[in-house]
Amino acid sequence: MLNRTVGVPSITRRGLLVATASMFTVAACGTDDDASTGPRTASSTDLVVGGILERTGTGATMGELQARAMELFQPQINAEGFQVGAQRRNLQLKLVDSGGDPKKAGDLARQLANQDGVNAFIGGTIPETSTAISDVAQELQVPFVSLASADDILTPLSERTYTFKVTPDARDVAQALADEMGRQEIAKASILAGAGRHGDAGVRHVGSALTGRGITLGTTVRLPAGDQDFAAAAAEAVRGRPGAIVIWAMSPDAGKAARALRAAGYTGVFFFPPEAVTEETLSDENADAVEGSYAINPGSLGQSSLTETGPEGQRRRELIRRYVTQFGSFKGFAPYAADAISLLVQAAYQAKSVDRGRLRAYLERSSLEGMAGAYALTTIRHGGMEPGSLGVFNVNLNAWVRTS
Repeated sequence: MLNRTVGVPSITRRGLLVATASMFTVAACGTDDDASTGPRTASSTDLVVGGILERTGTGATMGELQARAMELFQPQINAEGFQVGAQRRNLQLKLVDSGGDPKKAGDLARQLANQDGVNAFIGGTIPETSTAISDVAQELQVPFVSLASADDILTPLSERTYTFKVTPDARDVAQALADEMGRQEIAKASILAGAGRHGDAGVRHVGSALTGRGITLGTTVRLPAGDQDFAAAAAEAVRGRPGAIVIWAMSPDAGKAARALRAAGYTGVFFFPPEAVTEETLSDENADAVEGSYAINPGSLGQSSLTETGPEGQRRRELIRRYVTQFGSFKGFAPYAADAISLLVQAAYQAKSVDRGRLRAYLERSSLEGMAGAYALTTIRHGGMEPGSLGVFNVNLNAWVRTS
């Protein structure tokens, strides 16, 4: 088992992403022709984004992290503003709490569109709320950038033309997990997946990836929905003594499942998806259970990101600095929401407008080297982080450490 960093592999991305990142730097900083000076005040011509997030209820652990990302990133954007046509604009945020309730998420989206006049939506860290927001986005023709990970959020594309996604595709994460297990010569692995569509995606793609890698698939067990005891599911998952168990669950269920598996006598290694990479998973309560575990996550989590000199590396360092200053620690955080904002700002710059339809059209041709990873959106591909942006991390002394 690797317990220390022995080298950070470079991430190969499309050459045009670098050019796009440079262009976005110009967009964020304005142009020499811009005669405006002094502070800018919010106006109806600003880019107004509705953030519909799970700050309470189901998905709150991930939802709160993304809300923090948006709140911390907004001052960075507005420090210089950004060029939209002949004007410099600010970013306005209208953050609301869906409580993890799909109906409430849809109602809030409708209210933000009709009453608050937002130009775009960001949100939905769980598939169920994301789909509800997507339905409203399609009906009212408001561009929506989803923060959920289930691949079916974007399908069928003919019915999701206003929806985009920045999180990694479950298929890519599953393949990276299987590849790492192959490198570690793990012969057999079981799956313990959460309830709902996030768990569905894990079962579907992890099973396929393991089989394709020649790894025997042991038992596949689903965690009960809601705040229930995981002991029975854990006992079933450890049967057959698998060499590894994939805990495909969001935080806080991921850490709770790890504790239940240890209580059931399992001593093998755990593998997690990105949705488990949070401060909560490394809490004191979970620390012993998850020590030595592996996770697939955007490579930006690694300490190497703190020394990057490019524009997004600088923005990432500043976001981390603000995060530590305000919240006291930084043990796991993927700023998907900040990248969603960057994509919308870039689209507004390219479209020379904050019109909803034009934003959607230019999102469809966006490439970005973001804080969490790289993106290349097209008319037939509305999302998913580039696979090369993902890295393998190991929990070592209560910290996520990137391995070779």
